[in-house]
Amino acid sequence: MERIAVFPGSFDPFTIGHEEIVRRGLKLFDRIIIAVGVNPVKKEFLNTECRIKLIRKAFQDTDRVSVEPYFGLTVDFCEKVNAHIIIRGLRTAADFEYERAVGQANRAMDAQIETVFILTSTVHTFVSSTIVRNIYMNGGDVTKFLPERLTTEDLRRCEEEQ
Repeated sequence: MERIAVFPGSFDPFTIGHEEIVRRGLKLFDRIIIAVGVNPVKKEFLNTECRIKLIRKAFQDTDRVSVEPYFGLTVDFCEKVNAHIIIRGLRTAADFEYERAVGQANRAMDAQIETVFILTSTVHTFVSSTIVRNIYMNGGDVTKFLPERLTTEDLRRCEEEQ
């Protein structure tokens, strides 16, 4: 049986820390679906199509990673794609407390769902989408905080296409 995991998030934008979690997750799972959450209430930096396009570019070297948008509950998306594992990255103790509660709620909704935590490498602990967004919006070069195949220019082009 194929081991499929879902890595859900807003990924606005997708960072080098996110990429690390996925690449390390590929050591544990046959396939990872990066589920880009669509939240009509949340103000987006990059629209969903743009985020999906950038993430696909970051993983164009492997067919074991796919990227899909999703609405609603993560457990419902997992059922739709026949996945029983949710991957979450942890940077800090605060992340753990929040993710533990979400993981327990997901398991309460669907007892077949397991949440697997992957610790972010110390070199990426400070990298977050919020920090990357703030640097970018203030004219900084965020290339070093993005996956190897992405650049600040990719974000700029994507933003202009919106």
